Amino acid sequence: MVPEKFRRQLRQEAEHWWAEGLIDAALYEKLAERYQLNALEQEASNRFVAILTGLGAILLGLGAITFVAANWQEWPRSLKLVVLLGSLLAVNGVGFYLWRRPLSQKGYQRLGQGLLLLGALLLGANLALMSQMFHQSGSVYELYLVWSFGVLAMAYGLRLTSLGIVSLILLGIGYLIGWFEGLSGLPRSNLQGMIQHMPLLVSLGFIPLAYWCRSRVIFGLSAVWVATSLTFNLRPFRLWGAGNGWMVAIAFILPTALLWSYGDRLWQRPSNSNGSQHPTYGFTAIAQSLALICFSIVLYLLSFRWQWQSPPKDFFVPALGATLIDALILAVFAMIHWVRLLHPRSLRQVLTQSVNSVTMAIALLLLGGVLVVHIDQAPMPIVSIFLVNLLLFLLAIALIRDGLALGARRTFWGGMVLLVFAIITRVLEYDTGLLFKSMVISLCGVGILAAGVWFERAIRPSRTSSLPESNR
Repeated sequence: MVPEKFRRQLRQEAEHWWAEGLIDAALYEKLAERYQLNALEQEASNRFVAILTGLGAILLGLGAITFVAANWQEWPRSLKLVVLLGSLLAVNGVGFYLWRRPLSQKGYQRLGQGLLLLGALLLGANLALMSQMFHQSGSVYELYLVWSFGVLAMAYGLRLTSLGIVSLILLGIGYLIGWFEGLSGLPRSNLQGMIQHMPLLVSLGFIPLAYWCRSRVIFGLSAVWVATSLTFNLRPFRLWGAGNGWMVAIAFILPTALLWSYGDRLWQRPSNSNGSQHPTYGFTAIAQSLALICFSIVLYLLSFRWQWQSPPKDFFVPALGATLIDALILAVFAMIHWVRLLHPRSLRQVLTQSVNSVTMAIALLLLGGVLVVHIDQAPMPIVSIFLVNLLLFLLAIALIRDGLALGARRTFWGGMVLLVFAIITRVLEYDTGLLFKSMVISLCGVGILAAGVWFERAIRPSRTSSLPESNR
């Protein structure tokens, strides 16, 4: 879809061209028909009406909420139920009706989506107030979890990205509240099992929705929650003790390995013409980018010397039965995809980059070996700290090299930021003089400025040379 700003600029320029005689009326009509220039004013009018309607609906809703709050205690339970369920059904019904309007009436469609979002919020209000009316006590995170899966059902039914994002946010809030309650030793509730199986629940519930809605945001948030919940549930810093090296290694390595090996082949369907496979929508690049971010965070956290020199002692080791099931299933899934990634036919396409499947596999195995040997066999703090920091610096340098080779700004600046953070952290962590620290920080700042100018000059000629001859 062509942006509206471009269409308005094109109409203005086309009118100037017509007035100056550069184009004739027939060509102007063709441009107007192709880019729908004559419909701009109608679209603006529809948008203005939708904004006014939405503002009026918000004010009307606030007035209704105020009226209900003023009379809530005096109303009988039956009337409360009618008000709650009636408002929920009315808002969702009107929102669905407006959302199903033709594509030419985008203003009404946006208003319908807004009402559907309001309906998702009213679902939470209904759950909270009804549980209060019927004296159903429970933890706050239970409300968020049930609310999240209710909105998830709406997202599947309507195929709306916005509802999927709201459901993920609610699920994340509920998970964090429930995880901290479980960590504090509070009495277990009925939905504590959902907290323990959160990686699988997100994988099975939200990854298909991302493909169904073709939403990069839903997939990215789902991948983040899978990696975060898997690491949090394994609690590696509480397992850092004798006999738990394998579990600590799995907790730190498995999220990165799972994200890097993720592929879209699971969602491929055969073509009708020749039976070949083609993906419905691809998120592999997003998964690998998140894998690099996850691995960078892990290496940065483990690069500090305090956990290697004075590991925690006498920590309570939590029960990990349910979480181990999730880790085992996801580990099998990752191993199957790693076999495909390390196939000689697949390696031919990735060995030209510094950060590829081979280097990632070596780095993950090296980090896992360091953790297992240090925790289970013989503590070696100096060697462990050196190897982890070496991996951190090599990863940063490899990202910078790939950014220069591919002309990718995000990769280059990601490597630069990681390298500068690693240098500054090491300088601040160890006992060095203030003069030396100021010199290092100043050199890092000068290096970033020089690298930025040099990078822009380096990629500009390659981009210019890649243009067709007619566009130079």
